Amino acid sequence: MIEINLIPDVKQELIRAQRTRAVVISAAIITGIIAVATVVALAGWVFGVQALRQSVADEAIKKGNETLQSHTDLSKILTIQNQLTRLSELNNAKTVYSRVFDVLASVIPPAPNDIQISDLSINDATTTITIEGQAVNNYPALEVFKKTIAATNITVGEGDQAQTIPLATSVSTSDVSFGEDSSGGNVLRFTLRFVYPPELFSPLSTSLKFSRSNVGNVTDSYLDLPQTLFTTDPVQTEGN
Repeated sequence: MIEINLIPDVKQELIRAQRTRAVVISAAIITGIIAVATVVALAGWVFGVQALRQSVADEAIKKGNETLQSHTDLSKILTIQNQLTRLSELNNAKTVYSRVFDVLASVIPPAPNDIQISDLSINDATTTITIEGQAVNNYPALEVFKKTIAATNITVGEGDQAQTIPLATSVSTSDVSFGEDSSGGNVLRFTLRFVYPPELFSPLSTSLKFSRSNVGNVTDSYLDLPQTLFTTDPVQTEGN
């Protein structure tokens, strides 16, 4: 059987073009429907599911708040919990005042230059230690005590990280007067002050050690002689 194509080539091209256009239009319509459906789904999620979740969360918060409010002494519980969370931080930042006993053990001279401490205070603002006491051996004991403090050093750290610094600067005495102790013996009452380095009571100072350096002179005669003995002219009295 013989078939003869009576449709011209131009007509065939037109038919193919119409078919292609129909396919494109159909694909565009399907894509548009999918896009609209996606937008509707997202809108439903945002305005529906999200709103529902937020409502559930708000309800949970409300119930939790009511549960908290039902506890007695809630403010005290929260305060204690806050303090517990900061316990480690506060412990690392606290000042180690107990080292003052090591200071006294290092600077109080032995007999016969006995020193009795009646009061000791530490001023953080001025980094000053004030000692009130009495010297049994009067002026020599006070002078030895003062020089011992001035000659004492502290070493912080170990090995290559070790740092040696003076224990005291600006050592001075005041309110020096004679008196009697509880047994009726003569004593020299005094107030001694000196400025200490921040490292002395710092919790960051590790392996703290005390040492003494009397600038090359450790003899008893040096410790007993007042430093101001030859610094002022003798007082002239009438008739001499």
